[in-house]
Amino acid sequence: MIFLVATSNKDKVKEFQRILGPLGIEFKLASELGIELPDVEENGSTFIENAFIKARSGAEVSGYPTLADDSGICVDALGGRPGIYSARYSEDEAFARIDKNAANNAKMLRELGDTPLEKRTCHYTCAIACVFPDGREVSCEEYCYGHIGFKTIGSFGFGYDPLVLINVEAGAKTGAEPGKLTFGEIPPDIKDTVSHRSKALHKMAELLKDEI
Repeated sequence: MIFLVATSNKDKVKEFQRILGPLGIEFKLASELGIELPDVEENGSTFIENAFIKARSGAEVSGYPTLADDSGICVDALGGRPGIYSARYSEDEAFARIDKNAANNAKMLRELGDTPLEKRTCHYTCAIACVFPDGREVSCEEYCYGHIGFKTIGSFGFGYDPLVLINVEAGAKTGAEPGKLTFGEIPPDIKDTVSHRSKALHKMAELLKDEI
C-alpha cells in the first residue's frame, strides 16, 4: 500500500519506512509519484495543526493516504523557542540559504551563550497526522527530553541532533552516561528506540493497524 509523505526531507522518509514499513506500507515522496505538492502556509499555532495542514493538502492533491509530521525543539532557557518555528529559526540570516541546519545550530548556541548545562534543558516534539482520501484522520504527538550542548558533535541524524544531548533512557541504551552523547552520535537503530519521532511513529503504527 502506497502512502505519500508530505515532505522533501529524505531522512524523515527513511525513518517512516523503518518503523511503519512492516505494516505493508511503502512510503513515497511526491516527486517519486510524479506529483507536485503546492506550497502551504504552516500557520497553525501548534505542531499538530501544522501537521494536519500538510497532510490534508497532500491527500487532496495526490489521492493517496498522506502522512505529515511537524516537529521541532523547545528550549526552556529560550522561553520554549524555537518551537514550531524550529525549521525557520535562522531564516533571516544570509548563512541560512547556504546551510539551514548549521545556521539554526549556530544561532541557538549564540543565544544560549554561556548558560550552564543544567539550565539548557529542552525537549523535541513530533506531531504526526495521517489523512486518507476518504476523509479519515488520525494523529498523535510524542516528546523526547534532553539538554543543549555547547557545540555540535556527530554526523548521524539531521537538524538539531548534533546539539541535543541524550536523556537518561538513551544513555542507558548506549552504555554512556546521561548527557555524554548527542543524537548526532547515536546510530539509527538506537535513535529509533528513544527519539520523539520514533515514539510518535510507533504510536501511529498502532493507530494505523485499525485503519488499514
